[in-house]
Amino acid sequence: MIDLYTAATPNGWKISVALEELELPYEVRRISFRKQEQKSEWYLALNPNGKIPTIVDRDEENFAVFESGAILIYLAEKTGKLMPSDVKGRSRVLQWLMFQKGGIGPMMGQANIFFRYLPEKIQPAIDRYQNETRRLFEVLERRLADNEYLAGDYSIADIANWCWVRTHRWSGLEIHDLPHLVRWRDQIASRAAVQKGVTVPFDVPELVTGEQSDRAAELAKSATNIVVR
Repeated sequence: MIDLYTAATPNGWKISVALEELELPYEVRRISFRKQEQKSEWYLALNPNGKIPTIVDRDEENFAVFESGAILIYLAEKTGKLMPSDVKGRSRVLQWLMFQKGGIGPMMGQANIFFRYLPEKIQPAIDRYQNETRRLFEVLERRLADNEYLAGDYSIADIANWCWVRTHRWSGLEIHDLPHLVRWRDQIASRAAVQKGVTVPFDVPELVTGEQSDRAAELAKSATNIVVR
């Protein structure tokens, strides 16, 4: 059994989607950003960086793993699924996983901060991060023009990138003119395990549609509290 400490964010979805795809039993431990639970002493004992997600593998002497990329690799290696075992195949998956970790995630995260969260709109900063995110989307578009998935078969690299790309409207971006990226996004979205995984710990359709609502405003306020502290 795996304990999943998470929240409704792209990094959190990576792990719940992977757990659903791998059919591993898990229990959800929702972390409240409003209560700053991620900074509490008990949580920092599991995750020294005070972020989500974190897992604790009860079957491995309560082994804790933090950082979403590290968790995905751990789960793939634990099950022998969603990542090839040969050197070149594994490298391809890790390359595209690192692309998300070093590019897609940070750039979309910064776009969210300046476009969505901060009350003061600093247009040069918004342009900087939206433009760089768009460039990274175009990298994915070129890759997916000749490949069904990012690294051969469906893998943790697809899960990691998809969980962020699906929220492009929350970052103020559209991808309708990137047909291969749209095809890949929709293809992965149709998977039953993915549909279930993105509702953990609760469903937040506003992060995909970009629409304003009371809940969207609450999410933005909660994120702002994290950003400014």
